[in-house]
Amino acid sequence: MTAQLTALDVTKSYNGRLVLDSVTCSVPAGGRLGIVGENGSGKSTLLRLLAGAELPDQGEIVVRADGGIGYLAQEEELPTHLTVQQVIDRPLAALRAMEQRMRHLETLMAAGYDTAAGCGVTAGDDTASGEDTVPFDESTALAEYADLLTAFELRGGYDADARVERALHGLGLPDLPRDRTAAGLSGGEQVRLRLAALLASAPEVLLLDEPTNHLDDAALTWLEDHLRARRGTTVAVSHDRVFLDRITTALLEVDADLHRVVRYGNGYQGYLAECAADRQRRAQAHADWRAEVARLRENAATTARRVAPGRAMKDGNKMAYDRAAGRVQQSLSSRVRGAQERLGRLLAAPVPAPAEPLRFTPALRDTGVRGPLVEAEEVEAAGRLAPVSLTVSAGDRLLIGGANGAGKSTLLSLLAGTTEPDRGRLVRRGRTGLLAQQPHVGPPGRTVLGAYAHGRAGTAEEHAEHLLSLGLFTRERLDVPVGALSAGQRQRLALARLISEPADLLLLDEPTNHLSLALVEELEAALAGFPGAVVVVSHDRLLRDRWRGRRIELRAPTAAFTPR
Repeated sequence: MTAQLTALDVTKSYNGRLVLDSVTCSVPAGGRLGIVGENGSGKSTLLRLLAGAELPDQGEIVVRADGGIGYLAQEEELPTHLTVQQVIDRPLAALRAMEQRMRHLETLMAAGYDTAAGCGVTAGDDTASGEDTVPFDESTALAEYADLLTAFELRGGYDADARVERALHGLGLPDLPRDRTAAGLSGGEQVRLRLAALLASAPEVLLLDEPTNHLDDAALTWLEDHLRARRGTTVAVSHDRVFLDRITTALLEVDADLHRVVRYGNGYQGYLAECAADRQRRAQAHADWRAEVARLRENAATTARRVAPGRAMKDGNKMAYDRAAGRVQQSLSSRVRGAQERLGRLLAAPVPAPAEPLRFTPALRDTGVRGPLVEAEEVEAAGRLAPVSLTVSAGDRLLIGGANGAGKSTLLSLLAGTTEPDRGRLVRRGRTGLLAQQPHVGPPGRTVLGAYAHGRAGTAEEHAEHLLSLGLFTRERLDVPVGALSAGQRQRLALARLISEPADLLLLDEPTNHLSLALVEELEAALAGFPGAVVVVSHDRLLRDRWRGRRIELRAPTAAFTPR
């Protein structure tokens, strides 16, 4: 299958920080490819390189897309003076120019201009008269017109305005006034408007960076159906597992530690299956290594214990008898050395076992906790959280929802005891573990190992072995300063501290943010197996769909609150 986008040995760094290292990958024509990885791994960087928005430090990006490339950046501030109509027209500019040129050629051909009449077309201009003209050639004009018409029809030029209306309606902006300026739009409205305009332009290759942000369920469903039905190639950076499962035919995972890219076929389900198979392969390789080490040790020990055959010296020739025994001993000694050398090579390059699946540590049963772990009555925070009452007991599962600004993170910090309410009654019992949405893992100069061990008893070697056993960091990363970590790596570090401390109650604020998708799946399984109580704030659609506990929706606080 022909590749439309290809990265060849691409390397990219920012301010001395390596992001992508000798990456080679390709996007086939007509494919729907997802780019995944934890936050800060380089997903958006790879997409910008493919879009031509940035250039690699080394390597090459090869593009084959006569029908154009459309790129939706994750973060783009629209100029405040632009109107809605102008924003819509920006990605349609190529189609508008093609249509204008076609109309002009139609006018020229209809007027019957010819070389004999001395009429011409202005060089480099779309006017039909003027100075610096070139002769009009009807056959050349017809050929150009045919090419333009073919490209225009392939891009769906005649349907562009209708596509604009469908996209605006599908993304929840059906009645947006065309003369409103970007200054009067919310951040979410700006993102949806940019996306609608880009989809309406129908480029051959569509590059989308987190296109599901700011979309409600209806808009998400419309977008997924649209992308599945569209012709052309689609590449999307996304953390939305439902979106990836519905639209992708393959995934590229960017590894934040190695700065490389791994390709997985068969969409999100193929990605999960390959991750599981890889764990099995690594487990089998470790088991084979251990078995070979044990065999060589046993062979070396057994051979060393063996002695020359104890045949009787029948002919009284002691010299010949001793020579034969020496040859046997020499042969055995050589075999011992060979086994020991092979054993040494194996021990020098051990095959590590895959990390055990994540498990949260429950608190001891005899801590004396009686009654609910949390009792909140009309708990309120000034301007951040409207009055809320809830009870959480051992084994409970509670999912907290609500619009942005409703106070979900504030409620978790109150339940954790990191802040206190302005009003209401709040009782906490037992040990609580909190995973904040933006975790603080220590000062920038502290190492990964130092941040993990901070405030805990034990030696550095003990902490290192325990952290490595979780499979969240390699030994090479233990001495990296916290300030050099990506958002996903900081989240892994906070998660490592959380799962290694006993808790009766886990409070998790958007726990699937920043992490790789394989780790997200593992995290959900760990939560399901935790015997204590769990309270989660999450916008993750798949997590919410799978939830089997209670749910509450917070309402936005009123501005009339006056703290006492």
